[in-house]
Amino acid sequence: MMNMTETVKQLIIINVIFFVGAQFVPAAQDFLALFYFENPSFKVWQPITHMFMHGGLMHILFNMFALYSFGSALEHFWGGKKFLFFYISCGLGSALLHTAVNYFSFHDGLNFLMENGFQKEEIIKILAEGKFDTRWQEIMGNTNFTSFLQSYIVPVVGASGAIYGLLVAFAFMFPNAELALMFIPVPIKAKYFVPGLLLVDLFLGVSGKSIFGGSSGIAHFAHIGGALVGFIMMSYWKKNQFNDNRWN
Repeated sequence: MMNMTETVKQLIIINVIFFVGAQFVPAAQDFLALFYFENPSFKVWQPITHMFMHGGLMHILFNMFALYSFGSALEHFWGGKKFLFFYISCGLGSALLHTAVNYFSFHDGLNFLMENGFQKEEIIKILAEGKFDTRWQEIMGNTNFTSFLQSYIVPVVGASGAIYGLLVAFAFMFPNAELALMFIPVPIKAKYFVPGLLLVDLFLGVSGKSIFGGSSGIAHFAHIGGALVGFIMMSYWKKNQFNDNRWN
C-alpha cells in the first residue's frame, strides 16, 4: 500500500481539525457549510470551507480513506501543487453544479407558488426565517415541496465532490486497477467502476431517492459536479500531455 503523501496528509489533518472543532462549536456548521446563495446564511467563503466540513463520523471516515487511497497515488505522480490545484478545482465544481441544480429546483417551486397566489416577498421572508407555510405542501405535493424546501434551507458539507474528481483522475491514470466496494466484494477495473458509480449517482440525483428508498440526504449532483470538473481537467491535460508534468 502506498505511503501517505504530504499534501494528502495535510488535507486530512485540516478535515479532522474542522470536524473536531465543529463538535465543540456546533454553530461552525452553519457558518462554514455551503448554503444556497440566495439564503441569508450564505457566505462567500463557503464554497471552499464546505469541503472541510462533514456531517458525521462515517462521512468523514469514508471521505478521508478515499482521499488517502486515491489522492496519495495521484500526488505521487503529479506533485503537491498540481494535486492541490486539481482537488480544490473539483471541490469548487462540485459546489457550482450543486448550486445550479438548487437554483432551478428552488425557482421552479417559487414560480409555482406565485402562480397559485402567494407573494414572492412573503415566501422569501418565511424561508429566511427557516420556516414554511403548510399550504405550500398541500398544493405542491410532498416530492416537489421537499425539493423546493431543501434547495433553499439545507446546506451541503463534505469533501465528496473533490473525492469524486480524484476517482475520475485515478480511472484516467490507472484504468485497469481493480477496485471494490464493501458491499460489492468483486473487484472491478477502474475504467468500469468509476463510470458505473457516476451513473448510479446520476440516477439517484434525478430520482431524489436512496438505494434503500426514501430521501437519501446525499448531494448527488455535488458528486457529479466534482467528477465532471475532474473529467474536463484530465481530458485537457491528456490532450496537451500536461499530465506528464509534476508541479513541485
